[in-house]
Amino acid sequence: MKRKSSLSRRKFLQVSTAAAVSGNLLLSCARNRQPESMLTAHEKELVEAISDQIIPPDQDAGGKEAGVVNFIEIQLAGPYKRFQNDYRGGLARLEATAKALRQKSFLDLSFDQQTELLVILEGNQAPADIWGSGEAGKFFRMVRDHCMQGYYGSPRHGGNRNYVSWKMLNLDYPQVCGRNLT
Repeated sequence: MKRKSSLSRRKFLQVSTAAAVSGNLLLSCARNRQPESMLTAHEKELVEAISDQIIPPDQDAGGKEAGVVNFIEIQLAGPYKRFQNDYRGGLARLEATAKALRQKSFLDLSFDQQTELLVILEGNQAPADIWGSGEAGKFFRMVRDHCMQGYYGSPRHGGNRNYVSWKMLNLDYPQVCGRNLT
């Protein structure tokens, strides 16, 4: 005796199509998800302070307001993964340098004192017992370059929040992949 299936062809197609669409939606959502945080809360604050030193706020947004730290975090989870240890070690040595030279955390220094400290790093004049030969300048250049990329790059990469640098430069908002970002 032949048993009749309780699932019709039409019902089978509906269920399988719904399953395929659901699977694709889940994959799409997972791809666009914010990456797990690469920096601690303190490290993020340090990067924000550095980004405001490199791109200070004035009549236009600075590095912090532009979301440069968000760009750096996203990149550290992906294409810049190789720089994760450089950031962790460099930020820890930045704090040690601030405490050695000013007896304060970098975050507790005035804007001018932070500037002085970053100039010391940039010129490789940091204490040798904290930084190896050439390491301070290398760290500063890496962070500076990443801040500039996060500030002037496309918002789709996590920085340049609200197109702040493009507005400052009077640039049009380019379309990406056939859709407008605004």
